[in-house]
Amino acid sequence: MKPFQYIRASSVADAVRAKVENPHAKFLGGGTNLIDLLKYEVEETDQLIDVTRLPLTQIEPLASGGLRIGALVRNSDLANHPRVVQGYPALSQALLAGASPQLRNMATTAGNLLQRTRCYYFYDTAFPCNKRIPGSGCSAIGGENRIHAVLGQSNACIATHPSDMAVAMAALGAIVQVQGSAQARAIPLSEFHRLPGDTPQIDTTLQPDELIVAVDLPPDRAASHSRYLKVRDRASYAFALVSVAAALLTENGQVTDARMALGGVAHRPWRPLEAERWLRGKPANSGSFRNAADLALHGAGGSKSNAFKIELAKRSIVRVLTELAET
Repeated sequence: MKPFQYIRASSVADAVRAKVENPHAKFLGGGTNLIDLLKYEVEETDQLIDVTRLPLTQIEPLASGGLRIGALVRNSDLANHPRVVQGYPALSQALLAGASPQLRNMATTAGNLLQRTRCYYFYDTAFPCNKRIPGSGCSAIGGENRIHAVLGQSNACIATHPSDMAVAMAALGAIVQVQGSAQARAIPLSEFHRLPGDTPQIDTTLQPDELIVAVDLPPDRAASHSRYLKVRDRASYAFALVSVAAALLTENGQVTDARMALGGVAHRPWRPLEAERWLRGKPANSGSFRNAADLALHGAGGSKSNAFKIELAKRSIVRVLTELAET
């Protein structure tokens, strides 16, 4: 790890001001991903801005009936909060499926959204990686790519976003609240993460001076009838090969509302909006769910070792929607 300066922000405005003064600085929250990246010299900085003392640790009801989650709420606290367990069960399940209890006790809401890909080649500085060094090439294309993307990939990058929490939040329509030097912004989570295109080194739509201060979950009747499924190589402490977050409402055997997001398949949580729209008004049965799954994976393309993910994702969608329809 290379030397860096450490400063502690006393307020959100102080943190943003420090970032404006040093665009190369990085915000430090739980540090569960950032510290690894610095140790491996995958990333570099000359300054860390510690934001852990800022008053962003509350989970509070919104006047609209939704829920506001402070940027520094620990993953373990969020997963076990009664309002989340009862009103947004897919989010609680996704958090408990991620990492280990020790990491969940440190990791923060904002940090979870901002974690970098777990692509082998991104972490190994001996290999070319466009996400690490733009223009150097993508070693995963033609390399070992079993864990890589089948949707939204580009010739520059086929990495996937590793977050479980972000997948559930995407399905639940979460909105990321950020504060910059000029203004505050509300960014729908579906627009927060980017596809790789020709600039895979840029993960999000955040501006350089913006700090995440909260994530809002809107009030939604379907959210309380939601579920998260994670398919992985081992039962714990493993990233998803495929994951599905879904919310489903039915009436008289027909789908009245459906929300879905997929993880482990793209550079960002993948929201299959066309499949959601198609499902509404259809019979809540396996045939409809399979058709929706086919729509959700339309255009998917596998690489040398990961084509199996396409069928795995379809079957996972059918499983989650069937389980929801039966409860």
